[in-house]
Amino acid sequence: MFFSANAIDHFLVRFSKLRALVIGDLMLDEFVWGKVSRLSPEAPVPIVEVQKCSYFPGGAANVARNLLEFTKEVSVLGVVGEDEAGKKLLQSLENFGCNLCGIQIIRNRQTTQKTRIFGRHQQVVRVDRETKEPIPKEITQNILLYLEKELDSKDLIIIEDYAKGLLDQTIIDFILHHTKGKDILVAVDPHSNNRLNWTGVSVVKPNRKEAIALAGFPDVHEEDLTKITEAAAILQKKWHCSYLLVTLGEEGMLLLEKEGKPKTISAVSREVFDVSGAGDTAISLFSLALSAGATGFEAALIANHGAGVVVGKLGTATCTPAELKQSILSSPHPIDSRL
Repeated sequence: MFFSANAIDHFLVRFSKLRALVIGDLMLDEFVWGKVSRLSPEAPVPIVEVQKCSYFPGGAANVARNLLEFTKEVSVLGVVGEDEAGKKLLQSLENFGCNLCGIQIIRNRQTTQKTRIFGRHQQVVRVDRETKEPIPKEITQNILLYLEKELDSKDLIIIEDYAKGLLDQTIIDFILHHTKGKDILVAVDPHSNNRLNWTGVSVVKPNRKEAIALAGFPDVHEEDLTKITEAAAILQKKWHCSYLLVTLGEEGMLLLEKEGKPKTISAVSREVFDVSGAGDTAISLFSLALSAGATGFEAALIANHGAGVVVGKLGTATCTPAELKQSILSSPHPIDSRL
């Protein structure tokens, strides 16, 4: 299957008119860049002489940033702490043009912050600061009030679950009840540590590790495509979703639809620098494409190219419309015949 330049432009125009809501665990990604010239005398580890630090939206906030490359109508619903990381995250999202009215600030809560330290352009270590405590009930009530007011004005909703305490079944059931029977696409990136009932969502997008865990498969090797396909089929049957898209890293993607056989899409061939946020790009573009009228397979191809662009960049990155178009036109990927 091939996309013409006109077809890509058609989708990009439709993307720009879509109104999106992202709900999920918000994070601040910090990147510490330095040079390494010696090992520590205290332990066999490198000494990184810090030269600069940069900050980007992470987690659900990175999904919003990815969407903002293609449409300016993006709202975010989540929580941050009343701390320096929360301030940096809110400022970053505001700078990118995100609607922040749905973000709740909670005193005495740690904003999730992931610090990646690089030396010689290689990641040395990652440091996580976070809390996984469930949010207070009054914050949940504020979220439900916001959803009641905003849901009907959206074309697509992306739920990003990183099991950091935001999402529970009450919130999920509220979203699915209020979007049922309406022309609103609901997509979710689930987490195996937060077992929620996703019955009724349009799209489920786990990675291969999550798919295996959520299906309850013990001791299955993550490279076993047959078992991954079986796990995906179990999840699709369990949740009755229209599309189940499993991201397979360097092997591409696996797509299951209600009708037809599973399809695999080979990864776009390019040098991989950093996989941070590739799944966020995938669910963003897959959801946009479906909402813009693409078939499931067309949407998966588009998402695959976007993810391929992102892994070729260092840090939490996004794919621009120009980069997406160039990738698709220069490297079309037909259906894989392995299944």
